[in-house]
Amino acid sequence: MSVAPPLAALPVPLPRSELPVDTVAMARWLLGKHLVHAHPEGLTSGRIVETEAYVLGDTSSHAHRGETQRNRSMFLGPGHAYVYFIYGSWFALNVSAEPAGIGAGVLIRAIEPIHGIPLMERRRGSTILHDLARGPGRLATAMAIDRTLDGMDLFGGGPLRLCAEDRPVEVIGESVRIGLSRETERVLRFFERGSRFVSGPKRLGR
Repeated sequence: MSVAPPLAALPVPLPRSELPVDTVAMARWLLGKHLVHAHPEGLTSGRIVETEAYVLGDTSSHAHRGETQRNRSMFLGPGHAYVYFIYGSWFALNVSAEPAGIGAGVLIRAIEPIHGIPLMERRRGSTILHDLARGPGRLATAMAIDRTLDGMDLFGGGPLRLCAEDRPVEVIGESVRIGLSRETERVLRFFERGSRFVSGPKRLGR
């Protein structure tokens, strides 16, 4: 099983200059990038394999009705963590995606675990590798992501950061988003085709 290296041994955060300033472009760009969390319990990381875009004017987006105390991180400019508690059960991680003052974001739906797998297994109470972080709630639990990380600059060298990919995504799949009751027809879910770490029903592709 993988052993987590010290944070200093991992790639530095990606430069902000590489960020696309467009929500859909960012949802595609994030695929293959590494999400890293240096937590007091230990370091975990994973390769992003599935995202969903929540764009301007999208009635399913938390930013649709404007800025509030809860969603203010979506309005901080591109590259900040927006973490919220959903269904009274789990947290979910989003990345803000538009210029400051404009609310939009990308939901990180799934990762391929890379470092700190034994720690992820303990947190999740599971040893099924492809299920450890498949889906936003499992991902947040496996990587100990909660509201204390809301608003964090993911490109600022903090404990939660985005790092460069070690290999590119060869084929990007697209589908409608998962589990929504509004804007259900929009094709705004992106994933690494063929990855067993991707969430969702098989009919939406893997």
